[in-house]
Amino acid sequence: MESKKVAFIGLGVMGFSMAGHISKAGHKTKVFNRTASKAREWEKSFYGESLPTPKLVVDNCDIVFMCVGNDADVRSVVYGEDGVLVGMKPGSILVDHTTTSAELAEELSNVCLEKKVSFIDAPVSGGQIGAENGTLTIMCGGEQAVFDQVVPVMNCYGKQMALMGKNGQGQRSKMVNQICIAGVLKGLSEGLFLAKKAELNIDQLVDVLKYGAAGSWQMENRALSMSQDQFDFGFAIDWMHKDLSICLNEAEKLGIGLPLTEKVDKEYQVLKEQGFGRMDTSVLFKIYEQE
Repeated sequence: MESKKVAFIGLGVMGFSMAGHISKAGHKTKVFNRTASKAREWEKSFYGESLPTPKLVVDNCDIVFMCVGNDADVRSVVYGEDGVLVGMKPGSILVDHTTTSAELAEELSNVCLEKKVSFIDAPVSGGQIGAENGTLTIMCGGEQAVFDQVVPVMNCYGKQMALMGKNGQGQRSKMVNQICIAGVLKGLSEGLFLAKKAELNIDQLVDVLKYGAAGSWQMENRALSMSQDQFDFGFAIDWMHKDLSICLNEAEKLGIGLPLTEKVDKEYQVLKEQGFGRMDTSVLFKIYEQE
């Protein structure tokens, strides 16, 4: 694989490991993180250089990856005199792994075009474990020729990736992903609530059900911890609430209703108000214990 000059912006629970995989694969890697101590920690763990602004970190890079929090966070690192767009060279590629609105993906596509920079929206699924193990699923929107150029680098941390269509379609695919997860967790929570009341053996139950039509990643990885009241890990409901809000906004634009998504999102809002915002999404189970 040809070595690339790569910048990675955002070293959170996902980006830290993703940038690390790129570095370990032999690409010349530079990183930026708003909390500088996290960037210094990354430097100690991997081979690469941290720089103090997005503009400086993207200088002379072939591909720039971003993985930050939300639409506002993306705009804060892309625009402005110290932003990504000021520093990127013509012909380079900007890849956004942040889960954002499709509207932002389309906006970035247009502003990048003006700067002679290509853009791919590429939200990921698989969580912190997937990032650490290099097994993420990546849903992309953009041009085929641009996608083909970034695939070899994304292979460092992705197990499955696909071009879903034009810019914005990667983000819309991620919306579908989050809606499906919300539905699975709702059903799993309700099923486990019955199982506990019926005094079923949860270990035995999961071992039987996971091989049938009810089997899912959530069942295999979360059912036991849910039944044991363990939620201090994984994908926080603060972020899931953000993602489901994006789904509901997109549905409104399309003129459709998402009743299950709306119900689960409201339940997550209740849990956030009760102080569970940083708990794993499987904490949805607590809604049933409160009824």
